[in-house]
Amino acid sequence: MRILLTNDDGIDARGLRELAAALEGLGEIWIVAPDLEQSAASHALTLRDPLRVRHHDERVFSISGTPTDCVLVAVRGIRGVLEPHPDLVVSGINHGPNMGDDVTYSGTVAAALEGRLLGLPSIAFSNTNWNPEHLDSSGQIARQIVSHMIDAGPHPARLLNVNLPDLPRDEIRGLRATRLGVRVYRDEIVAKVDPRGRPYYWIGGDPPEWVKDDESDFGAVSAGYVSITPLQTDWTDDADLEALRGWENDLAGTSHRA
Repeated sequence: MRILLTNDDGIDARGLRELAAALEGLGEIWIVAPDLEQSAASHALTLRDPLRVRHHDERVFSISGTPTDCVLVAVRGIRGVLEPHPDLVVSGINHGPNMGDDVTYSGTVAAALEGRLLGLPSIAFSNTNWNPEHLDSSGQIARQIVSHMIDAGPHPARLLNVNLPDLPRDEIRGLRATRLGVRVYRDEIVAKVDPRGRPYYWIGGDPPEWVKDDESDFGAVSAGYVSITPLQTDWTDDADLEALRGWENDLAGTSHRA
């Protein structure tokens, strides 16, 4: 069993070190992570610049790119090193939550998504505190979940998003299978002027709120549970697909004229 670890907080992040230590003994651990923090990088690929790979230690590498770059290069690019490819991709442990609509921005989730697109079962782990105090607890639970994933056998379509309350292990109430929550954003664009008179902008605003839903990831974490949410790569809205089929007849026979 080869387990590829990555993240979006960078090669030196505490969460990545805790994850590597927690999973020791479950398989051959490889780390390929960004050389710098890549939070909110989403599923970006680096296409206009070369990627530099640095070898830090046995089976530990950093890459001058995004979390998605790291997984793609690890699986397809580091020839003669990580071959055959990993059996499982694990991303995290992120410093901060990745729940609800925020998964679309998350580099942590995107790394796991890239693993899934490459045909590998993948898990993203996030501690819901931006400055975690109980990463050891998160690591213990991550080990349990990864063990379950391994024991369940091959399931290349499985993509899991796990959010862990920042609590001591004995205060975590259990695990809940959840859906993604809905977040109410209150972003504002704050305009300022630098000392040379040039305008610049910050994305700011009040902290977002969540729509109350006990079945959601946010609802579970708020109640002291670990949230585990299965994700899928097919974003097709099947209900709206049926409605759009009515457009087919409306447009049939329509000619395009210059």
